[in-house]
Amino acid sequence: MKRLVILGGGESGVGTAILGKKKGYDVFVSDFGSIKENYKEVLSINGIKWEDNQHTENLILNADLVMKSPGIPEKAPIVQKLLAKNIPVISEIEFAAPLTDAVLIGITGSNGKTTTTMLTYHLLKSAGLNVGLGGNIGKSFAWQVAENNFEAYVLELSSFQLDGSFTFNPHIAVLTNLSPDHLDRYDYKYENYINSKFRIAQNQSEDDYFIYDADDEAIANWLSNNTIKAQKVPFSLIKVIENGASIQDKTMKINIDNNEFTMDTAHLALEGKHNMKNAMAAASVAQLMKIRKQTIRESLSNFQGVEHRLEKVLKIENVLYINDSKATNVNATFFALDSVTSPTVWILGGVDKGNDYSELMELVNEKVKAIICLGVDNKKIINAFGSIVDMMVEVSTMEDAVKTAKHIAEKGDTVLLSPACASFDLFENYEDRGRQFKQAVQNL
Repeated sequence: MKRLVILGGGESGVGTAILGKKKGYDVFVSDFGSIKENYKEVLSINGIKWEDNQHTENLILNADLVMKSPGIPEKAPIVQKLLAKNIPVISEIEFAAPLTDAVLIGITGSNGKTTTTMLTYHLLKSAGLNVGLGGNIGKSFAWQVAENNFEAYVLELSSFQLDGSFTFNPHIAVLTNLSPDHLDRYDYKYENYINSKFRIAQNQSEDDYFIYDADDEAIANWLSNNTIKAQKVPFSLIKVIENGASIQDKTMKINIDNNEFTMDTAHLALEGKHNMKNAMAAASVAQLMKIRKQTIRESLSNFQGVEHRLEKVLKIENVLYINDSKATNVNATFFALDSVTSPTVWILGGVDKGNDYSELMELVNEKVKAIICLGVDNKKIINAFGSIVDMMVEVSTMEDAVKTAKHIAEKGDTVLLSPACASFDLFENYEDRGRQFKQAVQNL
């Protein structure tokens, strides 16, 4: 019996444990932190051994195979010891993919991947497909493979999940865009991060499809220096694309294998240029999956959007409060500031992952009247914007941030939470940060 050791007892770890047990592995789960009570219960009910608040080496280093949760860096001592012993360390996606016959659709990118994933799922589900949603969102992919019988999966994939993937090959891969992110995990080398993202296409064949943003410089550079076997399906806002997706005279046109789909962009539910790109990517997947054109149009016009992504919370005294907590990097915040049309009180800050704020200068100069820094260490933000914004305030709680914003904002202004940073200094995660923002706004 092969021994499967799982590092991390969260959603992906517990899902992998359940699938591993079902497939006849001797499974052990080890978490250096504490495992949540509901997960402990699931493991115990399934007769799976686990430990938390420690890594007992003699129970881990005897593994045949290790699944590492994406949050654990490769530099972690226990991972280094496993690699030194040549024990394969893989991701949940890599473990579960060969164990299902479903069509796999993998979506990655620095920004837009959650919206594109949710939108793609919405398109396929509305068409009546028996489809699962997983990867970086929702229920663990491995858990679903163990318990469901879906004919397709839409998977949101982070670079960390792709780092642990060696044979994974989605039938349809989507790369929404590239911008520097998580560089702390890639030796501060942008090219390492880019290579990570392109792992999504490394095992694709000529029968597979690769959908990507043709306007993205980093993607274009990589493609001109490397080859992929999959059929390319580009999308663009500025170029006319023969085989792929483009916008011409306010009409979205998608032409794949001589099959054309058109839609008036005025009917898209999501606003903003970046969302046009997300819509082109998702609709391209739907075209490849042979979804009826009328269904695609209806689904693109009734999609509700994603929580914590440019989410309009409330209007109070004619001031609009927007929750964009999911903007954990500069590029995402660029889209947010670009989409705001009124003078803005901007709340930002958190754990900086090697941010370069210079690309925001023009937008900040044009739109931002005040900045509220919400982080443990705000020096970098103050140095970047101190000279171009009239007012800068430092706060240490979300409640103070929102109260301060209300005090500064005038009729017709926007208060935007778009942090450009990770949330782990003051919050559990970006969802917790977004919920606290919404709660504080509702309490005004």
